[in-house]
Amino acid sequence: MIIALTGTPGTGKTSVSKILIKNDFKVVDLNLISKQKGYIIEKDIKRDTNIVDVNGLNKYIKDNYSRSDIVFVEGHLSHLLKCVDKIIILRCHPDKLRKNLGLRKWSKTKIKENIEAEILDVILCEAVDLHPQNNIFEIDVTYLSINEVSKIIIDMVKKRFKNIKEYKIGHIDWSEEILKL
Repeated sequence: MIIALTGTPGTGKTSVSKILIKNDFKVVDLNLISKQKGYIIEKDIKRDTNIVDVNGLNKYIKDNYSRSDIVFVEGHLSHLLKCVDKIIILRCHPDKLRKNLGLRKWSKTKIKENIEAEILDVILCEAVDLHPQNNIFEIDVTYLSINEVSKIIIDMVKKRFKNIKEYKIGHIDWSEEILKL
């Protein structure tokens, strides 16, 4: 089972991944694979971001990990891979996300772009366009520690993603936050 661990930058994907690894789960870092295997096809200088060959990356992940029992594919583009079986989206309130991204010393423009993406559910919308809704889950990480988020994810896997209504999509709504921008 290939599980996408995705979310707006600053929601805790990498930190959660480190705990998953400590709990003997296989985690694939999509950013690292993209760089190492040549799936970065362009640099968007204006937005300070890489353009990734998602189709090529999808084929690589499918060819190399589809026979794995459980593997997490971590990265803010992982939900765009058609080969994933389940998607876990980490969500964070825009105020906290702004603080998290500010610690990275990102430009105000880049922070604003990512805050807007979180408010507008961009990752969720993209995931729903590509995958069945019953395979997509959201966790509001705003007031949770990384250990708590990791425990939720491990429990989801142990339950084989059954009977976890509280993480079904549609419970998180930051839309009113757009008025504060």
